[in-house]
Amino acid sequence: MERTLKVTGKGKISVKPDTIRIIITQTETKKKYDEAVRESALRKTEITEALESLGFDKKSLKTLYFNVDTEYEGYEAKDHSWKQRLVGYRYTHRMKFEFPSDNERLGKVLTVLSACKGAPEFTIQYTIADPEAAKNELLAKAVEDSKAKAKVLSSAAGVKIKEIVTIDYSWGEMEIVSAPMRAMALRECKMADTAANGIDIDIEADDIDVTDTVTIVWGIE
Repeated sequence: MERTLKVTGKGKISVKPDTIRIIITQTETKKKYDEAVRESALRKTEITEALESLGFDKKSLKTLYFNVDTEYEGYEAKDHSWKQRLVGYRYTHRMKFEFPSDNERLGKVLTVLSACKGAPEFTIQYTIADPEAAKNELLAKAVEDSKAKAKVLSSAAGVKIKEIVTIDYSWGEMEIVSAPMRAMALRECKMADTAANGIDIDIEADDIDVTDTVTIVWGIE
């Protein structure tokens, strides 16, 4: 039976965010299903046109989630029992919009969005344009860490490491994102009269720390 040494290596890197991602959520209740669908389409068109006015391509606004669901409310019937009745149909449309980090441009984007109907809610996130490069660097560092630990352990145990027998790594999705601002409603911007004066954003997003692990089984002699 082949003797082995199983070591888990940990990689850690800090990456500077270079991309701003805005998550926009529109939601509203309408009496009829087709009204909800039509209203959602109108609101998306309005947002798209607002972004186009700043020179962005209309295809840059991506849908992450769309759903229309029934909405009910409870009421007390004449016999004093509690029942439910249909209020209408509530649509939820969540969209994503990304562009290179630029606080001045971010302010302009939020200014035009604040003038849109429906008071869309938004979340500002900072991420990187090339996450695969960061993931590859992270994986390489995890392998290096596993090898360094294997050398220490084998030396302490008086054995010699040989070739790699197996590598176990989860290839799941990894989000490299930071969100320094709380989720906000653009109605707050309207209340502050920023649609007329412009929204001034001054954020220096911190580096994003990312970690991952890889488990390597080494043959030993």
